[in-house]
Amino acid sequence: MSSVIIQGAKHSYSLTTPTQSKKQVPTIAFLHGWMLSQAYWQPLISQLQPDFQCLSYDLRGFGLSEIGDRDDYSLISYARDLEELLDRLELSQVWLVGHSLGGAIALWGANLFSDRILGVVCLNAGGGIYIKEEFEKFRTAGKIILKLRPKWLQNLPLVHLQFAKDSVKYPLDRSWGKQRAIDFVSAKYQAAKGTLLDSTSEQEVHKLPQIVSKLRQPIYFVAGANDTIMEPKYVNHLASFHYSFNGYGENVFEFPNCGHMAMLEQTNLLHRLLLDLLAKPVTSSCL
Repeated sequence: MSSVIIQGAKHSYSLTTPTQSKKQVPTIAFLHGWMLSQAYWQPLISQLQPDFQCLSYDLRGFGLSEIGDRDDYSLISYARDLEELLDRLELSQVWLVGHSLGGAIALWGANLFSDRILGVVCLNAGGGIYIKEEFEKFRTAGKIILKLRPKWLQNLPLVHLQFAKDSVKYPLDRSWGKQRAIDFVSAKYQAAKGTLLDSTSEQEVHKLPQIVSKLRQPIYFVAGANDTIMEPKYVNHLASFHYSFNGYGENVFEFPNCGHMAMLEQTNLLHRLLLDLLAKPVTSSCL
């Protein structure tokens, strides 16, 4: 695990060694979801590492990354963090794989610095439809939960079991439940609240489809058939704004027996999908 200062905040990241392939191989950068960390990418990265260089990092204020002195938690600000990280690591040809909140940040990144982003794969990420009552309930509940996170919570075995079952089709290994409990209590309040409120505002929700409609790179979406957090219909809705949707959802892949944690619930299936998608040539007409 390494660290770098990005716009005043210490960021924790991991970068695998470049591949030995004679042809130029892009780097895959992974962006985690809300109240999570880069840890959940490791099973997938261990499978991808022989074929691709992989970058994972903790978003500002989450995991081991610090919050810094900026009071900006917009999707754009997190995309700019990513841009500076890519600059520091001298990575110029990158695919982005983003989970949930990380998927929205990845889409903004593909829009803001499209010259270096070859494509995006969004996991359990969608939206673009603002339902006022539902979003207000979600934000209210979220703010209450964020204030009730004692550190000792991460040490309770029953809590680990609950997190292992939360928002997935079948329970994860208890070790992942423990990791989710750790990340839940360690997320910085300002960042957790800021990203919650900004990403679910009416203005921000309506911006995402506009962003997707502008992107000329390949953009793919992975939905969990059993995802109750981001249901497949909302994933398809956002995906439909990209030219590759073609009216039939050709850029959407629905994973069976999968809730909101596709990278852990269907690691092997996701691995095979990424190998297939990233092997496709990116033509100049897409950029």
